[in-house]
Amino acid sequence: MTGLFDLRMLGGIAACIAIAACGGGNEEDKGTSDTGEASSMLTNPYPSTYEPYPSQPTLITGATIYTGTGAKIENGSIFMRDGRIEAVGPAGEIDAPKGDIVTIDGSGMFVTPGIIDNHSHLGVYPSPGFSSTSDGNEATSPNTANVWAEHSVWPQDPGFTRALAGGITSLQILPGSANLFGGRAVTLKNVPARTVQEMKFPDAPYGMKMACGENPKRVYSSSGPATRMGNMAGYRAAWIDAQAYKKKWDDYLDDPEGKDAPERNLKNETLAGALAGDILVNMHCYRADEMAQILDLSKEFGYEVTAFHHAIEGYKLADKLAENDICASVWADWWGFKLEAYDAVPENAALIHAQPGGCTIIHSDSEMGIQRLNQETAKAMADGNNLGLNIAPEEAITWITANPARAMGILEDTGTLEAGKMADVVLWDGDPFSVYTKTDKVFIDGALLFDRRDPEISPRTDFEIGQLDNTTTGGAGQ
Repeated sequence: MTGLFDLRMLGGIAACIAIAACGGGNEEDKGTSDTGEASSMLTNPYPSTYEPYPSQPTLITGATIYTGTGAKIENGSIFMRDGRIEAVGPAGEIDAPKGDIVTIDGSGMFVTPGIIDNHSHLGVYPSPGFSSTSDGNEATSPNTANVWAEHSVWPQDPGFTRALAGGITSLQILPGSANLFGGRAVTLKNVPARTVQEMKFPDAPYGMKMACGENPKRVYSSSGPATRMGNMAGYRAAWIDAQAYKKKWDDYLDDPEGKDAPERNLKNETLAGALAGDILVNMHCYRADEMAQILDLSKEFGYEVTAFHHAIEGYKLADKLAENDICASVWADWWGFKLEAYDAVPENAALIHAQPGGCTIIHSDSEMGIQRLNQETAKAMADGNNLGLNIAPEEAITWITANPARAMGILEDTGTLEAGKMADVVLWDGDPFSVYTKTDKVFIDGALLFDRRDPEISPRTDFEIGQLDNTTTGGAGQ
């Protein structure tokens, strides 16, 4: 690691104490609290221990600013202090604060909110990948709602720092799509850290991954579900169990006097959290007809789908997605790699956006694509504009900032450049939608964590530091 990581080692002892205090063992599907008491059906035994890196008051002035709210500010300024955005607006309206501040001349440059990827597998499928670190799919049962992605995240994955160089400040790590219920997702701040708890976005709600279509059919073809109707039956049976589980806990919590708490079940605990609206449902689904089936399913059991992921045929169902306040998290132009991904159009993202109330997100699902989500967004915007949709860059930037923040339940804290929000900010050396543009600086909570001009501010994970060459050091015994 560079000196960046060393700055936060000062709090290491306290962080380790906090982590140790959160430990606790659970069987696969059962668990009890250490005290035998319960105040809630949902527990959080692995809380965030995230603390922002040290930052300096920083003023960027003279840049073009895309705020993530749909606004564009020419010759704008943004001032960050104590980890938060204190002011943003036209340069003439932002007074240079007095005192010891860092001032950056942003002339000819652009400022955007930090880029957010709501569909990533970094840490659970690290790059480079090895079988020993392939931890994203618990492909042992169609329902693995009991597993949590954070328990697989490897903070040393070099993909995190590569994503940081691409402007990624927050990301949602999802389990894979082998199962009907893949497990819980976790939202991370993209900072160098020793533990996943030190990366966890404070107070972000958990997500849950579900998958429809070909993947669970293929993985469980011999044991079932082997058909799409088997998929639906599997969802329904699981939700029925979860409803009964939730009712037991609701009844107990309404009147716990003299009663034993119901036995915990980790699968149903996650599903019941989704029924209560505390856990956000992320649905891997390609075809429009299947998305419509899932909408009916959600109404049958009273939960909400937060986002359909991949949604190759989202353009066919854009009106229904908007009516139900559901985001479509899509690629710019991936298609055709399996039959359910065949009926694609390059204007998919733009057509979903153009629907009144539509919510488009450009996601990566790739350790490579996450490094250039700005370029992926540029392609999708251009395809829409070639169709005559006239999407402005200040609108398109929301596809990788405000909209994923909304779908991840963190929009109150990040995703736009507004006073009071976390200072998650990217300074680009040109138009972020140009193929020639690179990130110049990346701030997370106001801390400069990447500077293309300063190699000392370009973190590397422990995995990348290397090993001693025994041929030159005299062997292991020296």
